[in-house]
Amino acid sequence: MSKHLIVFITSLTVLVFIAGCPQVTPEPIEPPKVEPPKIEPPKIEPAKTEPNEVEIAEPEPNKPEPPKPKHLPIVSFHDKCADILENYVDERGMVNYRKLRRKKPQLSKLLDEFAKFDPNEYSSWPKEDKIAFWINAYNIKMLKIIVDNYPIESSRILRIFWHPNSIRHIDRNIGGISRQKFIAMDEEFTLAEVERRFFRKQFDEPRVFFAISHASLSSPPLRNEPYYGHKLYKQLDDQAKRFLSSPQGIRIDREKQTVYLSAIFQSTWYGKEFISKYHTDKKFKDQQPASRAILSFLTNYISEQDVSFLELKNYSVEYIKYDWRLNE
Repeated sequence: MSKHLIVFITSLTVLVFIAGCPQVTPEPIEPPKVEPPKIEPPKIEPAKTEPNEVEIAEPEPNKPEPPKPKHLPIVSFHDKCADILENYVDERGMVNYRKLRRKKPQLSKLLDEFAKFDPNEYSSWPKEDKIAFWINAYNIKMLKIIVDNYPIESSRILRIFWHPNSIRHIDRNIGGISRQKFIAMDEEFTLAEVERRFFRKQFDEPRVFFAISHASLSSPPLRNEPYYGHKLYKQLDDQAKRFLSSPQGIRIDREKQTVYLSAIFQSTWYGKEFISKYHTDKKFKDQQPASRAILSFLTNYISEQDVSFLELKNYSVEYIKYDWRLNE
């Protein structure tokens, strides 16, 4: 067989073999999945607030702002006493009873205001306005008692012991000033009961005793304005300063080493009422507990020189004789 024929047969055989084999379609090659690079958000430093610079946060939508606190309203009831006190009491606390006597109907009408006052409204008041209510009621009632018995009638016998213008004559003639009754909020009271129930027990505010009047020269001066809850403590402080700056309040005799105090500081009067708030065991150790409390209280209202004497010197405490003459 020739060489060329062999090559031809071999080539033909290869072609036949390829044609008989099944064709395989190559699978497409997917490109590799490339994850996108994670980009960290840049860190933003909070802005530094300069001193005195206030950052204002915007309110969240639909979120109501909290209500702003409201100031307590000034109680207007106390104003009812203003006309009487402003027109018939002077700056020194002296009362023109001669002219005030013509206003008996006005005083009675004013006391009726206290009698008819709604106790529910009173209950809604803060403590300061309640104290002011009873101080004003006490002082107006005292004015009414004096006016109803003015001018003072006295017997010849009692004038030997008491000054003709002493209110002790009135006290004897009517069976006791402190026992006189009046109505407040449809309830019966006496002046003594007001002192005991409210000033001594409920309120525990001894400065009140510089605010109530005993219609006498040795009494703390009657104020020529009503007491108000919104400025009560300022008024009481002023009353204490006025009284303690007068000879009726306190006198110090350095030569005799004696401190003379108003008779109202005696334990039988109002002295014990100062113990709960002003008691001290650190100073005035040679004095009785009530006297320690009173002396401690006094140091808030007298001069530094007098404070130094009370705290460092040896002395005795005596009480000034009470002057019951009418405050006119």
